[in-house]
Amino acid sequence: MKIAVLASGRGSNLRAIVEAIDRGACAAEVVAVVSDKADAAALDFANERGIATAVVLPKAYADRPAWDAALAETVASYSPGLVVLAGFMRIVGASMIARFAHRIVNVHPALLPSFPGAHGARDAIAKGVRISGCTVHLVDAGVDTGPILAQAAVPVLPGDDEGSLQSRIQRCEHALLPRVIDLIARGEITLGDRPTFASEAAAAATVMLAG
Repeated sequence: MKIAVLASGRGSNLRAIVEAIDRGACAAEVVAVVSDKADAAALDFANERGIATAVVLPKAYADRPAWDAALAETVASYSPGLVVLAGFMRIVGASMIARFAHRIVNVHPALLPSFPGAHGARDAIAKGVRISGCTVHLVDAGVDTGPILAQAAVPVLPGDDEGSLQSRIQRCEHALLPRVIDLIARGEITLGDRPTFASEAAAAATVMLAG
């Protein structure tokens, strides 16, 4: 399955996907990496691996809808079967959602529906919860409100701060996201308004417990 990865920063989840593909653990091909930042390190990694890259800068467009429409056109030019938001720090809009209906997945650093938004680990620390984690979900018109595909639970340890918790959550993201992409690529997860799983084993594979 051809995938386009959208990333704004270091691209650690992109690396995890590519490494899983290299190991034969993810039945996908990254055909493009698209960013909203020209200096994103994810682009450097993609260039090193010979993956096509593109930058769609928000400031180059009159407003968010115009940027979102340009983003949709750019991503569509690579004909991906799936769009993966991997550390993409902007909310995609109506054009992207319409163009790739039920084909955009995001990884979020919290156990949704708790702690949506940009600071999942920080919000978990602030609320004093004992369990946090990450979620892979379909993207819809809301903020982190789409159907949940997979989750990994991570304990919040005494003395944790945002950085230490985020680091452990991210390690789980690196395992969970490629696994979900593989399940989608192999038809074990069927995407839609209500995603379905081909078997109990497929459903079980989308749940992780981490120390």
